[in-house]
Amino acid sequence: MHLVVELAQYLMILLMAIYTFYSFSIVRYRNKRMQDKSYLFLTMLIFAPHFVGYLTLFVQTFDEKLIVIYVLEVLLFMLINILYKIFYPKKSRLLHCNMLMLMSIGFIVLSRINYDLAVKQVLIVGLSFGVCLIVPVIIKRIDLIKRFGWLYGFAALLLLIAVSFAGTSRYGATNWLEIKGFIFQPSELVKILFIFFVAAMFQDKPKFKRVCSVTAIAASIVLILVLQRDLGGALIFFITYLFMLYIATSKSFYLFSGLAAGSLAATVSYRLFNHVRVRVTAWRDPLGHIDKEGFQISQSLFAIGTGSWLGMGLNRGLPTSIPVVESDFIFSAISEEFGGLFAICLIMLYINCFFTMINISVKMEDIFYRLFCSGAAVMFGFQVFLCIGGVIKFIPSTGVTLPLISYGGSSMFVTILMFMIFQGIYMRGRSDKRQHKVEKPH
Repeated sequence: MHLVVELAQYLMILLMAIYTFYSFSIVRYRNKRMQDKSYLFLTMLIFAPHFVGYLTLFVQTFDEKLIVIYVLEVLLFMLINILYKIFYPKKSRLLHCNMLMLMSIGFIVLSRINYDLAVKQVLIVGLSFGVCLIVPVIIKRIDLIKRFGWLYGFAALLLLIAVSFAGTSRYGATNWLEIKGFIFQPSELVKILFIFFVAAMFQDKPKFKRVCSVTAIAASIVLILVLQRDLGGALIFFITYLFMLYIATSKSFYLFSGLAAGSLAATVSYRLFNHVRVRVTAWRDPLGHIDKEGFQISQSLFAIGTGSWLGMGLNRGLPTSIPVVESDFIFSAISEEFGGLFAICLIMLYINCFFTMINISVKMEDIFYRLFCSGAAVMFGFQVFLCIGGVIKFIPSTGVTLPLISYGGSSMFVTILMFMIFQGIYMRGRSDKRQHKVEKPH
């Protein structure tokens, strides 16, 4: 049994390394036939570590429920590939493959940590893809979405205000709504509204008056999130807005003055809010406060250190000793049981997603869609940075999930929705270029 787990452990690292290498090298192929072969190989690689992971869990536990959920996940991945290939043959295949690969890792880790949560995650992903199946065609064909800038902004603001009055607290933050037993996090949906709002308001060269009014709305959203103790969300919205403003105006003054104002606001928040001081205290000296504030980050560091480069092996670590490991600290569980090499490949895969998103944005001629893609890419990349940075004690923990891997219905749905909007924008950009080439000779 020990030999099987060891071999599976090395095989998982090897498969992940091969997938990561091909995800970066695939862009060098210009021949369509070579591209098709490479994407087919990437798709097969998604299923390989997924199978090895569940096989490793099964041979150690002989739990028949693992077979059931494995089959469900395989069928789900196959259905997603078939449907999206039929409806959207011109989608970004690299972004699609990376998304499924990250999800497969999340499924394995969640099944190891908590089987019931893994089942819920599979259902959430299935429903999300079903709902979002129509999203790319809407983005591709409807231009009205770029005309409701103020509506997006005020809707986002009102939604967060409603949470402040009727929300419930979980994990120390009052940013959840519960309706007849159904709990969701409105701030996740606000991410999409926020990016649409800023992109719509800045699609024409914004003047100073427009910048001030949009900044007021954005600052209000960030302040509400701070008051709700959603520090990670506040940081994500703040950084996303700064970069979207810089991209829209090309003025370095806005970027650097915004960063300076953010630093000042962080200092004031540290003085005013106790929950901010608690996070900083846990970050500065977790072992000195291991019995209270620093317990979570200390356990995370112990797990990462124990895993070393090659990992303890799936189901051989103690990830459940870390509080909220299934969401905020799932990267610690991955590092402990899969190893540092696997974790580095995972980070590289996120970087690949970020570069792909940025590449899509720079190719867009329409300013609205370019701003949306840029903002969504920054939001996605910065969330990954906050999650992993907090887990490894590079920065104070902010309580954000790892996109496409961590457990969370609201987070998973909005991330899938964002990826599907990207697909619609990508296909729109390709069709616009093709039409431009046809019209050019005339």
